[in-house]
Amino acid sequence: MCPSADQLATIEPKRVCIIKPSSMGDVVHAMPILAALRSRWPSAHLAWVVSRPFKDLLEGHRGLDELIVYDRGRRGVDPSGIASMASLLGRLRRGRYDLTIDLQGLFRSALMVAATGSPIRVGMADAREGARWFYTHRVDAPRLGIHAVDRALKVARAFGASEAEPRYNVPVGPDDRRWAAERLASVPRPRILLNLGAQWQTKRWPPEHFAALARRAFDELGAGLIAVGSTGDRPLVDALKRGLDPVPVLDLCGQTTLPRLAAVCLESDLVVSNDTGPLHLAVAVGARAVGIYTCTDPTLTGPYGPLAISVRTGVHCAASFLKSCGRLDCMAELRPARVWTAVLGQLHDTQKTG
Repeated sequence: MCPSADQLATIEPKRVCIIKPSSMGDVVHAMPILAALRSRWPSAHLAWVVSRPFKDLLEGHRGLDELIVYDRGRRGVDPSGIASMASLLGRLRRGRYDLTIDLQGLFRSALMVAATGSPIRVGMADAREGARWFYTHRVDAPRLGIHAVDRALKVARAFGASEAEPRYNVPVGPDDRRWAAERLASVPRPRILLNLGAQWQTKRWPPEHFAALARRAFDELGAGLIAVGSTGDRPLVDALKRGLDPVPVLDLCGQTTLPRLAAVCLESDLVVSNDTGPLHLAVAVGARAVGIYTCTDPTLTGPYGPLAISVRTGVHCAASFLKSCGRLDCMAELRPARVWTAVLGQLHDTQKTG
């Protein structure tokens, strides 16, 4: 018999599958559920379905027994994507999980939920694309009501987990720490890491703003500057370097795995980033950060915790969640001077606690 919603807190599953394939920031925000569920069920087998680009966030995680890597293929429906999905669904069926938790809340993830055949299938009440109809139980944690980290912890508490503060336990190995320390050895302190990329046009604070901020940090504080990003962020980093010339910048664009990026964040004194995955990874490993927010809402996806703050635009259309825009008034309104105030405050706090 399937338990009632009130009885979820009393279940003792042996095999649990968590479904949260993407994106990078969303996976990071969901990670605290692992520590919470591991504390609740110390002997359970915990599995996680994740997209291949983000597998390094979870590989080697001490709370995880099984990592199921999903190759989505190219965008849209194509033979490789169909074959990959079919293989994944078969593996999930063979997993014999008695509890499946869908933290993605889309039709694609709901298919994965159904494939497990779990007698208990839990997801968010506001799941989209009809996903909610695949669940036996729904947790009421409104997407527009609470922070993404708190949403994940609310799901954990539905199962009787008592953790109030998130624990990410991002796996960063000694080799990653050594690599980062060697690469940054010649960079003076305070070290400021700059992440200019973001998938949405409306999240990308202009390179010239980053350059103005970084030049001021160099001129007034003697700061060492580090630029990171994916290979696709190369034009943004090159524009930053042109705007800073001849100020030196350690260019690590396209050179970091996710664990190495986490290690570089730990070797830096401050991370300044748009609302994107590397910002949330930095916060998860305990780095101090400043998040720049234009079209998104920091109350929902801001850098989480006492070591991070957000600077947000004040335009009328702030937090519109539009992925593209013909005006970008927010970029003109959110000037480097406002972010500089936050940077100074964070570096001052670093000195007090250092």
